[in-house]
Amino acid sequence: MGKLVEGIWHDVWYDTKTTGGKFIREDAGFRDWIKNEPNAKFQPESGRYHLYVSLACPWAHRTLIFRALKGLEEHIDVTVVCPDMLSEGWQMGLPEPLFGYKRLYQLYTHAKPDYTGRVTVPVLWDKKHNTIVSNESSEIIRMFNSEFNHITGNTDDYYPAELHGLIEEWNQFIYPNINNGVYRCGFATSQDAYEEAFEDLFSALDKLDSHLALNRYLAGDKLTEADWRLFTTLIRFDAVYVGHFKCNKQRIQDYANLQGYLKELYQVKGVKQTTDFYHIKRHYYYSHTGINPTQIVPVGPELDLDSPHGRDKV
Repeated sequence: MGKLVEGIWHDVWYDTKTTGGKFIREDAGFRDWIKNEPNAKFQPESGRYHLYVSLACPWAHRTLIFRALKGLEEHIDVTVVCPDMLSEGWQMGLPEPLFGYKRLYQLYTHAKPDYTGRVTVPVLWDKKHNTIVSNESSEIIRMFNSEFNHITGNTDDYYPAELHGLIEEWNQFIYPNINNGVYRCGFATSQDAYEEAFEDLFSALDKLDSHLALNRYLAGDKLTEADWRLFTTLIRFDAVYVGHFKCNKQRIQDYANLQGYLKELYQVKGVKQTTDFYHIKRHYYYSHTGINPTQIVPVGPELDLDSPHGRDKV
């Protein structure tokens, strides 16, 4: 994974010795906003922004989904990093198009030469000011949701005002227990920390499965941001988290309602094309040598995601 310390790259893993074996994720380091306002530093313009993503990363996957759902493909171009994240962190297979960099951390030091922190995806880059707007996925998807509507003509709203409270409740429940919960299991370095995360994760999945028995989506009968934030963890669960992160109490396909829900979201137009299981499995199993020292990437599992989802009956 590695990190930058005052602009210098260091190949260091997360320090769990000081946290009792618990994995604690660092906050994003760039938190500016694109706003459709006259005096905004970062204004929405076609072709101005460039998105750097990993197809393996669930946080980056969110931004690709919103880019597709909101019709932003022709307005925001993309660079996909290699799935392998080794001693130099995320790298490009070919030099990226703006500066010819081959390592993601070079973009971070271009934006802030003395940057200290993890080098993560996604990265939303502004070509006008030559800097990073944001590397916080939850905020990037909100920019994509609303700030380019006048350019695309797409007014679909995944964060409607009347559902803000309910969406935030779900986000605050899902993030620690599920989105980050699988990492809390997989990156734990003590049995107690792992078991605590494991119980939180499957208690949360049980709650969601019960909720989805009576509700088509998390916030009722409308797809929202909360569903897409959950989706990127669910889609990786059976292929990676069950085995690699020891989240093996149940697979998503073993749940009565979560599996159909997952299939329905996967089948939404444009979403399947953002999902790459080669990158997903290759990244986790090959990059995390502390968990999988042989770097063997499993061939399976076979996933049934294209068959009828049956959610129209809910």
